[in-house]
Amino acid sequence: MSGAASDVILTRMMALHPKVIDLTLDRVWRLLRALGDPQDRLPPVIHVAGTNGKGSTLAMIRAGMEAAGKRVHAYTSPHLVRFHERIRLAGALIAEPDLTAILDECDAANGGAPITYFEITTCAALLAFSRVEADFTLLEVGLGGRLDATNVVARPALTIITPVSRDHEQFLGDTPEQIAAEKAGILKRGVPCVVGPQPEAVMEVIEEKAARLGVPLLAQGQHWHVGQERGRLVFQDETGLLDLPLPGLPGAHQVENAGAALAALRHLGFGEAACEAAVTRAQWPARMQRLREGALVAAVPGIELWLDGGHNPAAGRALAAHLAALPKRPTHLVCGMLRTKDAAGYLRPLAGVAEGLTAVSIPGEANTLSAEETAAVAASIGLTATTAGTVREALARIAAEEPRARVLICGSLYLAGTVLRENG
Repeated sequence: MSGAASDVILTRMMALHPKVIDLTLDRVWRLLRALGDPQDRLPPVIHVAGTNGKGSTLAMIRAGMEAAGKRVHAYTSPHLVRFHERIRLAGALIAEPDLTAILDECDAANGGAPITYFEITTCAALLAFSRVEADFTLLEVGLGGRLDATNVVARPALTIITPVSRDHEQFLGDTPEQIAAEKAGILKRGVPCVVGPQPEAVMEVIEEKAARLGVPLLAQGQHWHVGQERGRLVFQDETGLLDLPLPGLPGAHQVENAGAALAALRHLGFGEAACEAAVTRAQWPARMQRLREGALVAAVPGIELWLDGGHNPAAGRALAAHLAALPKRPTHLVCGMLRTKDAAGYLRPLAGVAEGLTAVSIPGEANTLSAEETAAVAASIGLTATTAGTVREALARIAAEEPRARVLICGSLYLAGTVLRENG
C-alpha cells in the first residue's frame, strides 16, 4: 500500500463481504440504483469477455481509437501496481483525488451493506465514466460474463468474446459448454458481437444464444480472417484487405487478438490508420513483457528477463509457442500460482521449452500455492524444480548457474504486479 487515501478506502471495502467472488448482480443493481444508475449514462460501450486475450484486445482497440483522436474510457482488472490502473478516464489514469472522492461516494451510498470488492469498485468506475465526456467506453469482464459486475449495460454498441477455454471452473462450470454459456451472457438482443477463434463446442453455444437474441455475429473464420504472411499481419473482412505490421505485443497469439480488435474497429467505422495504430501502439504490461531496465534487471545483468501474468492452460500453450520461436537460449521459469488455478495444465506446455523451474509463493496472497506445492506440480510433469524465498533470490541463483539464461517470471498477474513494483 502506498499510504494514499484511496488505499485506506479500498482496504475497508475488502471487508464488506466475506467472499472475494460471489457471482450475482443483486448487490450491484442495488448500489447502482442508489447512485442514480450511472450505467445508463455512459458513452457507447464495447463490452469484452473471454478467457484469454481480453486485456490485449481491449488495449489494441483503445490504441486505435485514441490514434483516431477519440476520447476513450477503459475499465480493466486486476491492476498490477496501483488500483488507478483499472480506471482510465478519457485516456488518462484516474487521478488520486478523483478516485478517493468516487470511492467515498460509493461507500456512503452502499451504507455498509454486503458487497464484494470487485462489485463496489466496478460501480465506482461506472460512476466516474458517467461524469466525464468521452466517445467510447471499453469494459473488460472480470470473471465469466453473465453475472459479472460489468454486465449491467442494457444496450452496448458492441460485444466481443475472445477465445474461451478452461479457467475458474469452480465458478463457471466444468465443461467448455458451461463456461461458454457464462461468457455468452454478455450478448444483448440485436447488438453485434465480434467472436474470436473458438473450439467447436464453444462456438455452438455462442451461436445458439445469438440466434435466440437476434445477435449478428462477426466471427473469425466466417466473417473475418487474420493471419501472418511474409512477416506481416493480413486481415480481411467484407470491407476489404488490410496489410499491416505484426502486433507490437509479442507472441503469435496476439495476431488473433489483433484480429478481434480490427474486426471491432472496422465495424465501428474506423479506418486503416486507426487499425495500424491498434496493432503497433498498444501496450499491455505483464503479457510476455521484456523487462529491459529496473532494479531486478540490474541485479542480473546477463539475464534476458521476461514477465507474463497468464495462468491457465491456454496461456501456457501460448507462452510455450512464443518461447520456442525466440533465438535459442537456456530458458528457466520462476513461477508462483494461486491454488485456484490448474497449475499442472498451465505448466505442462512449458515443460517442453524450459530447462528448469524455480517456484516461489506470491507475496501478500493468502490463496497462493506454497513454493513447495508449485515445485511438486512442476516435478510431476517432468520439470526440474526447486524453490526460492523470493523472486530476487531465484534470479540470483539462476544467474550464478547460467549467466546468459533467458528467464520467464510467470504464473500469476498478482506475482507480476509484485515484480513490477520491485523492479520499479
